Amino acid sequence: MHIPDNYLSPATCAVMGAVMVPVWALAARQAGKELSRERLPLLGIGAAFSFLVMMFNVPLPGGSTGHAVGATLIAVLLGPWAAVISLSVALLIQALLFGDGGILAFGANSFNMAFVMPFLGYFVFRLVRDRVKSKNGDYIGLAAGAYLAINMAALCAAIEFGLQPSLFKDAAGLPLYCPYPLSITVPAMLIPHLAVVGLVEAAFSVAVLAFVKRLSPEMARREESVRMRPLFVLLVALICLSPLGLLAAGEAWGEWGVDKIGAVVQGGKALGFVPGGMREGLGFRALMKDYAIQGLPAAAGYILSAVAGAAILIILFKLFGATRKKGRPKAKA
Repeated sequence: MHIPDNYLSPATCAVMGAVMVPVWALAARQAGKELSRERLPLLGIGAAFSFLVMMFNVPLPGGSTGHAVGATLIAVLLGPWAAVISLSVALLIQALLFGDGGILAFGANSFNMAFVMPFLGYFVFRLVRDRVKSKNGDYIGLAAGAYLAINMAALCAAIEFGLQPSLFKDAAGLPLYCPYPLSITVPAMLIPHLAVVGLVEAAFSVAVLAFVKRLSPEMARREESVRMRPLFVLLVALICLSPLGLLAAGEAWGEWGVDKIGAVVQGGKALGFVPGGMREGLGFRALMKDYAIQGLPAAAGYILSAVAGAAILIILFKLFGATRKKGRPKAKA
């Protein structure tokens, strides 16, 4: 679901970035009001969890891959505004260090995964939980919210992809950026997410919530003091298991490189050309592109990438929390 650079026009990227600027500003203000200094480091834990979960690729029908995000879970545990900040920073680190998602497309990816997902997921969670008269209401609400939210994010990405060939063409009438129309992008993105990825997202989210409620229940209750050791144990376990994400063969739909897109087959026919805007677009090369480190086996590079990404996110939010004054937030979380 990470949109790479050059699949969206610069104009589209600018619009999506402009949409997110006030969202980030409001999210920072609201999260600052709702989270005390003691709870701010939990944003780093949430960001690291999402970062690691997104490394676990699963095979999808048609030979592509997908992954969970954990956005609804973070919104339930920390609040949707806090989730916007947590997920946006995770997406930024992915783009800058690992080339997972584009630099120019950062606004679009944040809109889909750091805004639409946590807010829709949280709304559905509250709606379902408040109507389910059962001790399992939290889990049922979370599963429903997580499933619907990731599919809505996939639909948003599909629309952003699918509008490109209609809006941006060269002199010969060929698409400059993503070459596939809505009639291809929507089913290509939604079918595997409805069939597989949504279920994986729901299962991941429910399993982690059950873990948190059992071993660090203060986090679920949004208390000031939280047992951190179980949360770090969970992150270490995810880091150790991260090479499982390498077992899924193929690439995510819409994330092919310029060297491959011309040979991609859709509807029984290869594209046969490379769109001009993609060929001549931004050529940013990430330090650890595709979570690999030159000279190391793939599994070792994947684990070291997981360690680096999680550590950077935790340290960033820890440092930010250290700049805040002690005490309770101005408004309840």
